[in-house]
Amino acid sequence: MNFQAIKAIYVFEMARFFRTLAQSFLSPVLSTSLYFVVFGAAIGSRIEQVDGVSYAAFIVPGLIMLSVMTQATSNASFGIYFPKFIGTIYELLSAPISFFEIVIGYVGAAATKALFVGIVILATAYFFVDLQIAHPIAMLAFLVLTCLSFSLLGFIIGIWAQNFEQLQLIPLLVITPLVFLGGSFYSISMLPPAWQTITLFNPVVYLISGFRWSFFGVADVDIWISLMAIGIFTGICLGVIWWIFKTGYRIRS
Repeated sequence: MNFQAIKAIYVFEMARFFRTLAQSFLSPVLSTSLYFVVFGAAIGSRIEQVDGVSYAAFIVPGLIMLSVMTQATSNASFGIYFPKFIGTIYELLSAPISFFEIVIGYVGAAATKALFVGIVILATAYFFVDLQIAHPIAMLAFLVLTCLSFSLLGFIIGIWAQNFEQLQLIPLLVITPLVFLGGSFYSISMLPPAWQTITLFNPVVYLISGFRWSFFGVADVDIWISLMAIGIFTGICLGVIWWIFKTGYRIRS
């Protein structure tokens, strides 16, 4: 294992993150504050509780997941796409470093950035609601697993994208709608039976449900099914990345 190469990629990516620290942290804090004002105060005044939890607190896990998923995907996709765009990807491929070490460097940095954002949003939530975490270890585990899995997805998008428009296509048109429709701001038990069945085909439901369980001990889906879902998703992403480096798909061309 070439730890020096992994460190070089990781440090380079994190340095880019810290150069825009104000933007990286200020934007999610402001967005979270606006969500709390709109959903927590305006809508929360009409919906007092969901599953025995105050509505303002109920939406916190969904808000964190919304930001973490989009940040992990965007950071990882841009991190690997930019070397392709400027042509330095060939220097990376010719260096004495395996594809596994490349993935660890880029995905590790993207997951770390998303984890920072998630922690900042969690800290911001305490200014608005009285929040208690029932299972802190499970909460941290779900947060880290989500950061890693969506960073892997972002890495795949970065390889697949051929321009900056495609780079933003999947996060904007696929991931964000799935998060909003995945129970971020409501319990799927509030939906009609037919829509509950349709919603269960949304993979994000299982992530948000498990993450919310770690806060309040309530979930729309069994916790073990949520863990299995995120494990399967991570395995699929790893398999796709292995295939990309094996075939050279949109890397060597």
